[in-house]
Amino acid sequence: MAELKNRKALENRYDFVYVFDVKDGNPNGDPDAGNLPRVDAETGQGIVTDVCLKRKVRNFVELTKNEQDKDNFKIYIKEKAVLGKFHIEAFENLNIKLGEEIRKEIPDDLKDELENYVLPEGMYTENEPCEECDGEKRENPEGMGIKTENEKQFLVVASNANKEAIKNYIKELKPTKKLSEFLNKIVKDARPRTPTSEETDKGKSWMCENFYDIRAFGAVMSLKSVPNCGQVRGPIQFTFARSVDPIVISEHSITRMAVATEKEAKEQSGDNRTMGRKSTVPYGLYVAYGFVSAPLAKQTGFTEDDLELFWEALINMFENDRSAARGLMSARKLYVFKHRDKLGNAPADKLFDLVKLKIRKNDAATVARNFSDYNLPQKEEIEKGIKKVLAEYSRTGAQRKEEEIEKVLDENIITLEEKI
Repeated sequence: MAELKNRKALENRYDFVYVFDVKDGNPNGDPDAGNLPRVDAETGQGIVTDVCLKRKVRNFVELTKNEQDKDNFKIYIKEKAVLGKFHIEAFENLNIKLGEEIRKEIPDDLKDELENYVLPEGMYTENEPCEECDGEKRENPEGMGIKTENEKQFLVVASNANKEAIKNYIKELKPTKKLSEFLNKIVKDARPRTPTSEETDKGKSWMCENFYDIRAFGAVMSLKSVPNCGQVRGPIQFTFARSVDPIVISEHSITRMAVATEKEAKEQSGDNRTMGRKSTVPYGLYVAYGFVSAPLAKQTGFTEDDLELFWEALINMFENDRSAARGLMSARKLYVFKHRDKLGNAPADKLFDLVKLKIRKNDAATVARNFSDYNLPQKEEIEKGIKKVLAEYSRTGAQRKEEEIEKVLDENIITLEEKI
């Protein structure tokens, strides 16, 4: 992680409150409920998941970092990504070989048939000069066979090849019995190996260095079908966002002035209309809570520069994520509590209450339909509240006062004797 060592490490714990709203849109559809906006069935509050918010942060980072910065700001979890390729890339860059490649000479009677196929990833042909000719060795990484006189042809299975994927490909290929036996034999003889714990740690460090979302949010990279890069617990975590008040879900019928097929057009006698439905929230003000851990940031290499990019993403991520389904979504307030040190000097719940308990609907607004219908606490109010919190709670490291801990335990612990 050499390139990240020169960047300033986090020296403080942070807690934050993120306030955003939606107007005439669906902020986060629930696939288990016909993509309706997510809602708490008991309270009626709207919900936006932490995964949804992280997705928007990832999209913003990928959009804003230019090609020069891409090496350290790649995104691991993105649309249509094949995660295993990133793991293989990590070990290739670290010059760690996970097994030995297998090479077998292609029999003469199979060369013509093999030339008709494009081989799967991880399997390719290679031409090697025989003793009688002077040409250089040539490779064919795309997998297309090359028939050359006075050259031997070999079929190669790479050390990092996915054996199961190749086996499935051979089944789909449906070659002749003899070719099928030859291909399956070489795949069976391939011996890729799993990385050692030391190599896994190196792979994990490489992934953290190169992928922003891994060093920010963490990732489970102990996948069975690809080289193991371990697990990373990210320094940044979100709660679900909840709306301040219960939301109403409005359903709208919509019409498309076209059909998909000729058959549909004939059935409608040329009217060519398709009916559909769209679900929206007329208005909702949502609040999410988040945490930034300095000790975990040290483990992943997450720096002050990375944190600044994260704040920037929260403020601007809706501006480049517009769609008809999401309506008008806007970031409204970001309250950031910076602690004195890495472990913090006040409990997060007390700090969050300074914001949460002061968000109120205006007296004149019986039904909220705009951000202006709410009153949010100002910085001066929160600063006064912080002083009270700090006066009430003293922190040694990350622990509350001993008497406060004892009070909490006395109020909440039920002994086994009492329970029985």
